[in-house]
Amino acid sequence: MKSAEIREKFLRFFESKGHQIVASSSLVPHDDPTLLFTNAGMNQFKDVFLGFDRRPYLRATTSQKCVRAGGKHNDLENVGYTARHHTFFEMLGNFSFGDYFKRDAIRYAWELLVDVYKLPAERLWVSVYAEDDEAYELWTRDIGVPAERVVRIGDNKGARYASDNFWMMGDTGPCGPCTEIFYDHGEGIPGGPPGSPDEEGDRYIEIWNNVFMQFNRDEAGVMHPLPKPSVDTGMGLERTAAVLQHVHSNYEIDLFVNLIAAAARETAATDIDSPSLRVLADHIRACSFLIADGVIAGNEGRGYVLRRIIRRAIRHGYKLGARAPFFHRLVPDLVAEMGGAYPELLSNQARVTEVLRQEEVRFFETIEHGMGILEGELAALAGNGVFNGQTAFKLHDTFGFPLDLTADVCRERGVRVDVAAFDAAMAQQKEQA
Repeated sequence: MKSAEIREKFLRFFESKGHQIVASSSLVPHDDPTLLFTNAGMNQFKDVFLGFDRRPYLRATTSQKCVRAGGKHNDLENVGYTARHHTFFEMLGNFSFGDYFKRDAIRYAWELLVDVYKLPAERLWVSVYAEDDEAYELWTRDIGVPAERVVRIGDNKGARYASDNFWMMGDTGPCGPCTEIFYDHGEGIPGGPPGSPDEEGDRYIEIWNNVFMQFNRDEAGVMHPLPKPSVDTGMGLERTAAVLQHVHSNYEIDLFVNLIAAAARETAATDIDSPSLRVLADHIRACSFLIADGVIAGNEGRGYVLRRIIRRAIRHGYKLGARAPFFHRLVPDLVAEMGGAYPELLSNQARVTEVLRQEEVRFFETIEHGMGILEGELAALAGNGVFNGQTAFKLHDTFGFPLDLTADVCRERGVRVDVAAFDAAMAQQKEQA
């Protein structure tokens, strides 16, 4: 099942259950200064959950574009080197604003996974909050999942309600237990079930989280039942596609295979398994969608996160042998993959391409000299010790190398950057300015 079909079937399934299909909101959060980028499906409904906003519907479903780079949620350094880290991803979700609650949410999830997506029921595991007897009973009695595949997880993060299975919007506000659904890839893959010491392995993969917002937490930490409990769910499209397409890594799904092929075409790379190609396939998505949503590359805030991602992509292209702008030529391939689901990508194609081209021209003027300095210093270290923070600052200040780009190159050689010295040099320059 192709990614586009998975997305479409999700939305149509919930539409058939009385949900309004709502377009993805922008990656730039509307009226939410606490958030750098939209990073979850519920962001655009935050005020509805808080009771400050009303919509003409009580049930909604979305395919939300999300970015996790910069700020608290930052997956940048892992992208390309793991099976499931991305800067850009899509979150499929269904939402109930004081309408249905646990029983229907759990039934819908099971029906979609087993009856529509045809996942084998015996491969599905579930976790619930240890104190959520209602969810446990629904899974074991109503749905019929064997008790040995329903894991109760308590406060496993060192504080009251600090749990993998208890979700909070913040220190105060709406919160509640959640139930997560996992797919078991089978005995050939290392890893243990949720809640076990080996849960970080790749055998059991979380594909869907159903959050039951039933409390409002006050400043004293006291939980007050909400008058109208709500549901907020999130299912990662890329993870689900990997399961439905019988591949292990998200980068092996149809969406990424075509983008990786395009990256190989533009860099003349021959090793199709190179992590650098995965970086390019991931980063063209984040950069293109951010530019389409109005983010302008710059030296601070959201603009600097965009510039960092662009320059990280260029460096990986450079590593593959590219010595002239190439990254912008991946935009038509991305539009072919995702323009149907996100028309703003198609309507902004020319602008996105030109912005990326200009950013590339600018960085290609300095990357060769900067890489020469970086490589020279690394050769002297010979894989031992710490990269000079002053040099890292010079690369940043003179050659436009973001710190994480320098750290990326160093990490490949088993060397870390002296970040404290970098920060000191940065502070000194600001004082002088």
